[in-house]
Amino acid sequence: MLKDPLPRSLDVRKAAARGVTVSGSLSLAEMPRFLALLASDSGRVQANVECGRDEENHSVIAVTVEAEVSVVCQRCLEPMTLPMACSNRLAVVWTDEQAKHLPRELDPLISEDDCRLWEMVEDELILALPAFNYHEDPNCNEILNALDEAPADEAEPDSKPNPFEVLAQLKPGKD
Repeated sequence: MLKDPLPRSLDVRKAAARGVTVSGSLSLAEMPRFLALLASDSGRVQANVECGRDEENHSVIAVTVEAEVSVVCQRCLEPMTLPMACSNRLAVVWTDEQAKHLPRELDPLISEDDCRLWEMVEDELILALPAFNYHEDPNCNEILNALDEAPADEAEPDSKPNPFEVLAQLKPGKD
C-alpha cells in the first residue's frame, strides 16, 4: 500500500515525453465532489499515472485507481464497504477540435500545461462508482424480507367497489 501522497499537478506533456510514472495515495477528504457521494470519509485512494506517447505520437496518460470506500446499501440503507478499481487511457489535447480527431480508444484530457492529478483521479472515481450499491447478501433488509414472507391470506380483501363494473353492464350481449 502506497503511503506517499500523489502530487497535486503534473506537466503532462513533459512527463509524456520522458515516460514518467507517478504513484501515490489520496485521502477521500481531499476529493469533495466524490466524498459527497459516499457514506463516510474513511478510506484511501491509490493512484498510478503513467505518461508516454502512443503510436500516433499523442501524449497519453494511463490512469489506474484503486480505492475502498464506504457507500450506502440501497436495500437496507446501512453503510457498506465497496472496493473500487478503474483504469483509463487519456490523450492530452489543447482544444475540443483536437479531441474530435482522437482514436476511439482514447478519451480526451483538455489541458494547457499542468494537469491537476487529484481532480483527474476524482473524476475517474466518480465515473466508476456504481449508480446503485447492494450488500452481497440479498437478505440484508429484514423488513422487506418479512413483508415478502407474510402469508397471502393475511392481506386485507379489497373492500372498494370496482369502478369499471358499470362498464361491464353496458357491454352488449350481457344478460
